[in-house]
Amino acid sequence: MVYVERKRTKFLGLPLSYTEYTISEEKLRITSGFLSITEDDCYMYKIQDVRLTRSLMERIFKLGTITCYTGDTTHPKLELEHIKRAGAIKDFIMYSSEEARRKRRALRARQMEAENPEESIPE
Repeated sequence: MVYVERKRTKFLGLPLSYTEYTISEEKLRITSGFLSITEDDCYMYKIQDVRLTRSLMERIFKLGTITCYTGDTTHPKLELEHIKRAGAIKDFIMYSSEEARRKRRALRARQMEAENPEESIPE
């Protein structure tokens, strides 16, 4: 499943910004800019915590702001500002980040066992 949302204004929830958020099961991408475009990516397994906040204006126009706290050095705090379906997207990010961490740990454990096969054999 992939969510694609745009940053919106607080007033009437109109997508007047050139910021787009793409959230997939593997990574979160923020694309911003009009003439000069910047793309920021963060892998889901690096997301440690998620917060959803809704101001009064956001609640009136059914918007929300999601803050992702990551272990990434370039962006320790990612904000997805004024997006629709914020509750569903927050739940998706939490579930996908947990699944990505679980898969990543299983992959590391298998690699470690393959690198040292004689250490894993009991005597």
